[in-house]
Amino acid sequence: MTALARAWRGVRWYVRELTGEARWDEYVERCARDDVVPMSRRAWERHRADAKEHDPQARCC
Repeated sequence: MTALARAWRGVRWYVRELTGEARWDEYVERCARDDVVPMSRRAWERHRADAKEHDPQARCC
């Protein structure tokens, strides 16, 4: 693998972790492993947003 390809993979990984895209993939994999039907992406994002809003330790103010 070239240095440029490794750098691109690193940037891609970082952006996916930063935006939460990796968490969605992990959720879908976990549902498949546990033989559970995953909720829709929209419902999952809404659930995450609600959890962040109602958890006072998730933000500074």
